Amino acid sequence: MTQPVSPPRDSTDKVPPVGQHLTWRDMMARADVRTLSLLGVLAVLVVIGGITKPDEFLDTRNLQLVLTQASVIGVVTVGMTFVITSGGIDLSVGAIVALASVWATTVATQEYGFGGILLTAVLVGLGCGLVNGLLIAYGAMVPFIATLAMLASARGLALQITDGRTQIVTIDGVLELGERDSYVLGVPPLVLVFAVVTVIGWLLLNRTTFGRRTVAVGGNPEAARLAGIDVRRQRLYLYLLSGLCCGIAAFLLIVLSGSGQNTNGNLYELDAIAAAIIGGTLLSGGRGTITGSVLGVLIFTTITNIFALNNLQSDVQQIAKGAIIVAAVLVQRRTASTT
Repeated sequence: MTQPVSPPRDSTDKVPPVGQHLTWRDMMARADVRTLSLLGVLAVLVVIGGITKPDEFLDTRNLQLVLTQASVIGVVTVGMTFVITSGGIDLSVGAIVALASVWATTVATQEYGFGGILLTAVLVGLGCGLVNGLLIAYGAMVPFIATLAMLASARGLALQITDGRTQIVTIDGVLELGERDSYVLGVPPLVLVFAVVTVIGWLLLNRTTFGRRTVAVGGNPEAARLAGIDVRRQRLYLYLLSGLCCGIAAFLLIVLSGSGQNTNGNLYELDAIAAAIIGGTLLSGGRGTITGSVLGVLIFTTITNIFALNNLQSDVQQIAKGAIIVAAVLVQRRTASTT
């Protein structure tokens, strides 16, 4: 008996995937509400900073400092957002930043000048990302274990290179990027780099096939494979992207501090994951937002700045961050349970 065949659906038909009960318009509305909520939190923090330390917090130099500090971890968070959206995790980002920064500031590397430092930082980041990607995508290792091993190895290698010493940068071209004379219309060059990375990341995630594949792999890897997506290759690309962001962040950190240290990037992995989570990226994968992640970075950086200006202890700051992370995860779970 011949079964009737339904006509092919046009690509513009808004048929939600299995298990999804929201239209795209509903999802966009949720995203807008989430973004507005984050902007509201950031605005409240600015008001608190303005009230507690009006002369210091609202000073132009302090605001430039907040944005500059947010730029380094912000670039790392952009890469982390892609990884988490795909259903993975990268615990090694802070260690990769440390390794890239010390490798790029050795005496031998500095002999090649500005380009040598920049290229080395980027290549080290890509190399570490490649190792992570190969172990996870083709070695079938759990991302948590593979990146945890990279964290330990990269930290150890960074310590071995520096022998526990701080490596001072002597290249004028690098140091000048951190000076006020290099600001463009009052905006530090590091912030401009962060803005460019953010825009490229947003376009890549929301307007390209690469971004759609990333979301598909995070939502349902098996369905993505059956749809013709090379899941292993996609995961390899994502960890390469994360490594690239770490390399760029390492160079920004070198510019900011004028040195390379094996302690650089300490706890960056926690800050990047936390920023992505409170921004709306699902830990289970399948949904990510670059805009939310950037706002998450700004929120955490502003909190750190307010605590520093008010001479509050760092342990209280960590408790506050932990409370924010828990609240964000609970909101995510409640949102997921109602969809």
